[in-house]
Amino acid sequence: MKISHDVVKRWVNEAQEAASSDNIMVQYHALGVLYHLKKNDRLAVSKMLNKFTKSGLKSQFAYCMLIRIASRLLKENEEGHESPLFDFIESCLRNKHEMVIYEAASAIIHLPNCTARELAPAVSVLQLFCSSPKPALRYAAVRTLNKVAMKHPSAVTACNLDLENLITDSNRSIATLAITTLLKTGSESSVDRLMKQISSFVSEISDEFKVVVVQAISALCQKYPRKHSVMMTFLSNMLRDDGGFEYKRAIVDCIISIVEENPEGKEAGLAHLCEFIEDCEHTVLATKILHLLGKEGPRTPVPSKYIRFIFNRVVLENEAVRAAAVSALAKFGAQNENLLPSILVLLQRCMMDTDDEVRDRATFYLNVLQQRQMALNATYIFNGLTVSVPGMEKALHQYTLEPSEKPFDMKSVPLAMAPVFEQKAEITLVATKPEKLAPSRQDIFQEQLAAIPEFMDLGPLFKSSEPVQLTEAETEYFVRCIKHVFTNHIVFQFDCTNTLNDQLLEKVTVQVDPSDSHEVLCCIPAPSLAYNQPGICYTLVRLPDDDSTAGLPSCFSVSWCSHDRLRAKTHQNGCSSAFI
Repeated sequence: MKISHDVVKRWVNEAQEAASSDNIMVQYHALGVLYHLKKNDRLAVSKMLNKFTKSGLKSQFAYCMLIRIASRLLKENEEGHESPLFDFIESCLRNKHEMVIYEAASAIIHLPNCTARELAPAVSVLQLFCSSPKPALRYAAVRTLNKVAMKHPSAVTACNLDLENLITDSNRSIATLAITTLLKTGSESSVDRLMKQISSFVSEISDEFKVVVVQAISALCQKYPRKHSVMMTFLSNMLRDDGGFEYKRAIVDCIISIVEENPEGKEAGLAHLCEFIEDCEHTVLATKILHLLGKEGPRTPVPSKYIRFIFNRVVLENEAVRAAAVSALAKFGAQNENLLPSILVLLQRCMMDTDDEVRDRATFYLNVLQQRQMALNATYIFNGLTVSVPGMEKALHQYTLEPSEKPFDMKSVPLAMAPVFEQKAEITLVATKPEKLAPSRQDIFQEQLAAIPEFMDLGPLFKSSEPVQLTEAETEYFVRCIKHVFTNHIVFQFDCTNTLNDQLLEKVTVQVDPSDSHEVLCCIPAPSLAYNQPGICYTLVRLPDDDSTAGLPSCFSVSWCSHDRLRAKTHQNGCSSAFI
């Protein structure tokens, strides 16, 4: 299909005949070919679904594919349970094949905006699977119920008895999923009993499933904050066990969330973390905990008890951890007047360190603290730089390339966007890869635009808008616009996609109809747009100097030269289309 779509398209009649075959594999593959030939035509796909849902199929594999196609259409059209497609999926819950039944239940559960009443038939089927003698069915059922419990815990409550029976399952993966599902659906009174049951087998499961357990406990801490002591004890015991980085990081993150959100559990959490960094082989976790100690430690009733743990890191750890420890010490001295003399002595010792970063931090903080001014402490110790780190790196690099007698201006660096923390709606079953410090969306756009010669001298990027769709879905091309605002210019980025499978669009340009106060400086076309392949066009507009209220351009026109791939014919005159 990918190599020669047009050749396969000629065999549509043969595929239609094969879809009626008695051979289950022939029917399955025929349905797949028909769908891939028609998937860009919603009406054709709908007709195909109506035909096969009414006539029925002999292949359980074909039924599974039909359920997936129907589910995809329901999601795209945002149709509810009143749709005939939903009725078809629900009817598959009564199929004689377990494969089809599970596929239908999974499809219903993954539909957006599904109510508890609509989920009930699917949950009932999964409940029956929980008592199946087949491990694969039990695993599939409890894994899917685990996902349901994240959004609709009340819908899974009826399965609690079956899930408790699975805690002692010989398959530890099934037992882990059962216990984490119960942690989401259980009541506050059942927490103690569940934690004891987890302790009995947690040492026997792999790190990736231990991470799942920790994430479930983290969600439970937010739901029942009064049970923090039970869960904190369990987490501290897990922290002492052997395990990889992802496993340890999940536990540390969970304890940190308890410390930050539950004042009653703050001191216990900090004590467990202090004990952990005494023998921590992960630099990332050690620096993270030291940052937390510097933030939360000075505000505890007895802040002096944390100084020993922090200064031990200066003596025993590597350069990155020593530097983080110096910063944490400075925060204690800045917020606790009675500890300041001791902190100054410790910082003077740090000035003899072998690492430049540690010495520089110690010298800087020592001089700031010796001034004994709260304003200086707030500016230089509590509040760090609020600029974009990748943006500052780029600006400093540019400053070194162009020697100047003027000092570097921090105002030329874009400010960092405030992070938005969202609670994860889904707990994955496999541990994720180590997170990297990803550049922000604006930093990515800044780098992309700076690589284009016409935009190199526009200065720092002020803001990029959200994408705005400019065309209807039925047109021969799809266009959306992103506005990049600079000090004196605006760059219009047009993301274009060709939806004609037999045409190659060349020299695609988007021309802007500006107002009298705006001036179009240049247009950068997309060389070619193959079928279903995105391309980018740019238009550079100069902003007026004196009239900041002038309206932006609102009329755009697209022009291109089309090349017929089937007939090898090129339309040199080109075509154009305008939209507002």
